[in-house]
Amino acid sequence: MSVVVGERLKNARKRAALTQRQLADASKVSLSQIKKIEQGEYDPRLETLRAFAVAMNIRTSQLQEQPDYENPDSDTEADWQPVRAALFGNTSGPSDYDEPATAEGLQATLVTVQALISSDQYRRVTTLLPGLIHDVESLEEPRAIRFRMLNMVASLLSQTRQFEDADLVLTRAVDAAQSHVEAATAIDTRLWALLRQGRLDDARSMAVRWADDIEPRFSRANLQTVAMWGRLWLKIANAAVRDNQPGEVEDALSMARAAAARIGRDVYVERLLGRTFGPLEVSYISAESHVIAGEPEKTLAIAAKIPAPMIEPTGASRMRHRLDVANAHVQLGRYSDALEEVRFVQRTAPEWLVQQRYSRDILGKIVSKRRTLTTDMRELASAIKLEY
Repeated sequence: MSVVVGERLKNARKRAALTQRQLADASKVSLSQIKKIEQGEYDPRLETLRAFAVAMNIRTSQLQEQPDYENPDSDTEADWQPVRAALFGNTSGPSDYDEPATAEGLQATLVTVQALISSDQYRRVTTLLPGLIHDVESLEEPRAIRFRMLNMVASLLSQTRQFEDADLVLTRAVDAAQSHVEAATAIDTRLWALLRQGRLDDARSMAVRWADDIEPRFSRANLQTVAMWGRLWLKIANAAVRDNQPGEVEDALSMARAAAARIGRDVYVERLLGRTFGPLEVSYISAESHVIAGEPEKTLAIAAKIPAPMIEPTGASRMRHRLDVANAHVQLGRYSDALEEVRFVQRTAPEWLVQQRYSRDILGKIVSKRRTLTTDMRELASAIKLEY
């Protein structure tokens, strides 16, 4: 349990001249929970710390001591053991593979992996990774294939909450990048991992630094640079809204909107991972920012105007947006609508959904409002590994 967070909360509350009861009323967090946190008996979630920060008009990070994330479950660790062995084990010994790898063959494998990721078949991707890693590492060139493989593996490690391993692989990816803009796509992965861990200051400072480094001149910058720069500003907005910095959120979104307007459509930033940037991606993050800020009506208003995506209709960004819509419904007490959104994501991307703590948070709130659960709700809870 975190004594440091409790002390930080107590000191901030006193500086704000609030009693525990007044903080409870202002933050909508129960008095008993505040007492336990201040006594070091309970570790609050990032969402709870943000509620305190809003009530006291301070940054969320002023209350944090350590990252806020789940560790991978035992099944995930077992599935990934051969991948970790290929990444970090001894790969210099005799090969079990009959034929030497070629750049053309590896490119074909990456196309297969791309299709599997787009269709939410992450377990099949995991089984392909040890051989792919071996083959890529056996080739000195081309570096472009090595970079894409490392960035993809790091993204999947982050997706499955294996953050330390992801960070090691991302260091290799940045080293393999052939340009500063290409390296920024690996930094995009790292920023996503930092945000998943609740490391808000780290994410914000890194995103700002890289956005400054690759800032384009719109009159002559290529599409990839503008798109990557726009994605970095979306990450700044992500960090700022969680850190209770509303002014910075709007500034960051304005920069991202400018980049999206310059491009005029949604384009791939990293096709292998299904990452895009454009007006649609900016709308997703705008909607997400409002639901994090406790403004669900604005989230739903944005969602109602968002057109069907032309690329990656079942990608992670689209699925995350559907969870944001579900969360907005929960905040408004529309639990049936929220449940339908989660069901949609479960039908569309079950392997992605099970790795999202966000889905468990949303369904957990729905379950807490029900005296009894339907069979369908129990099956959904079991599928996403929600304990209730």
